[in-house]
Amino acid sequence: MVRRRVGTSLYAGVLFTVLGLVAWASGQPFVFPSLGPSAFILAFDRRGERTRTYRIVGGHLIGGVVGLLSYSLLAHGVSITPAPAAFSPDGLWLAASGVCSIVLTSWAMIATNTNHAPACATTLIVSLGLLSTPLQVAIIVVSVVVLVEIHSVVLALFERVVGE
Repeated sequence: MVRRRVGTSLYAGVLFTVLGLVAWASGQPFVFPSLGPSAFILAFDRRGERTRTYRIVGGHLIGGVVGLLSYSLLAHGVSITPAPAAFSPDGLWLAASGVCSIVLTSWAMIATNTNHAPACATTLIVSLGLLSTPLQVAIIVVSVVVLVEIHSVVLALFERVVGE
């Protein structure tokens, strides 16, 4: 049990290291909050159904696009930081953008069989104005693809070395 905890923790860190270095070197948001849960899922359930590339990438892609759409239509130019004043129109538009993005992201993931819970955090990151430009959404998707590819390379190397 201890081995599993340590192995999962260290492996999630390995998966995140490359993206952390890319973020640091580029000054771009290649590391964002919902990427952490995706790294954990890959590290914890290395070959399970939840780690399928199409689920992880597809879920985050849907979350990013729907979040951008919701933000653009409902709350463009507003951000949750700093927090809008109580009962302000900006606060209402942000709340509506967040609700809309969760509803549409959930529906689209179920409809496309790309269920990946961390993508609901991605859609909120975008729809609440935190990373809400087309470039930032593209970086989110590229980050997820890189994360999944690092995972695939590590698994292939492990299989080669260990023979599993």
